[in-house]
Amino acid sequence: MEEKKKKVLLIRLSALGDVIFNIPLANALKDAGYEVIWLVSEKGVQVVENNPCVDKTIMVPLYGWRKKGFSFNKIKEFFTIIKQLRAEKFDIAIDCQMMFKSLFFMLFCGAKRRIISKNAKELSVLGGNEFVKDIFCDYDSSIVLNYLKYALYLGIKPEKLKVSLPARSKKQIEKIDNLLAGLDKTKPLVIIAPATTWKNKHWSKENWKIVVDNISERCNIVFTGGEGDKELIEYINCGRFLNLAGKTDIMGLMELFSRAQLVISPDSGSAHLAWATGNPAVVTIFTCTPKTLFAPIGNPDKYVSLGGKGLPCQPCFKKYCKLKKNPDACTCFPNPCDVIDVVKSLIF
Repeated sequence: MEEKKKKVLLIRLSALGDVIFNIPLANALKDAGYEVIWLVSEKGVQVVENNPCVDKTIMVPLYGWRKKGFSFNKIKEFFTIIKQLRAEKFDIAIDCQMMFKSLFFMLFCGAKRRIISKNAKELSVLGGNEFVKDIFCDYDSSIVLNYLKYALYLGIKPEKLKVSLPARSKKQIEKIDNLLAGLDKTKPLVIIAPATTWKNKHWSKENWKIVVDNISERCNIVFTGGEGDKELIEYINCGRFLNLAGKTDIMGLMELFSRAQLVISPDSGSAHLAWATGNPAVVTIFTCTPKTLFAPIGNPDKYVSLGGKGLPCQPCFKKYCKLKKNPDACTCFPNPCDVIDVVKSLIF
């Protein structure tokens, strides 16, 4: 008689990049024989749902709740999710969110073992009954490897880092075919995703223009982003290159990045999604966040991270610059010439 698999709840609700950082952990658990159920919010659900590292996905509409404000219907939805979690009869729950937004899901999920880092934030440590030392405070190590400490705690030692993504449908593939149909197929495809959610993680738009001007003749340049990024992209682009801002969802970006020779981006969900596809070289530009923590890991000849140090305040890891004199100075670095040199070494 086949032994019943132990069931583990992985809690990582948001954001896109952080969800991607936990995919190797989910693969390690899955390969070790666990049944993996992932609790995720809207912003990460597309990289988790139908991902081979996950047996089941449960979605929490965090951003929908935030837009609605307080309502009795929201409370009802919350308890419906709690009921769904408890029905799974988890053996283990792992809180990789480690913030207040995950506390009550962790506390009431019904798992016998609830594992969380000792240094979890915003009272979330109260949701655990087993504690792992220093999951998130080691800035000298990749965040991907930090999360894998949960696997090590359970006695799992992955032979290699395993990243997986959901397969794209025929319709999604055809959409990207059509969007790229007018490009010169003899030139390499370079995708620039210049925007992210933190203003001070943005690199100088003047620097972007210099890079674009210096590489444009030798490659196809395609810009990606959301609806709100169109103005920034048009300033950099000046109407010269294909702008797909607002035209692709996460699944479309997966397909698009998987066809590129190079993706250039600040520290963002786009950079981490490009890394997760496994195909393109990735140049990541760091301003205020710690490069050693968030840089794509793997082949150093394929994944290059620039910036993130040089000023006394770097990396501050703050969403808003605290400097009164010369605020956001870090967004002017690295020098665009350094980025151009790296791009040329990677694809030309």
